Amino acid sequence: MSMLDKLKGLLKGHEEQAGKGIGKGGDYVDERTQGKYRSQVDTGQDKLKEQLGRPDPGQDQPPQ
Repeated sequence: MSMLDKLKGLLKGHEEQAGKGIGKGGDYVDERTQGKYRSQVDTGQDKLKEQLGRPDPGQDQPPQ
């Protein structure tokens, strides 16, 4: 079992709070780096949210 699978198991049922935590963490990094790495942080946040099964509701979803 991979580390990501273990994290998913721990967060099951708490995806919304995890998504908020990812957002707050990214905002903190943006603040500390004065926005220098904003695009990389945003990409990382999106990928984490996808892995947790909680894509950002404000983003357009690609057609399936």
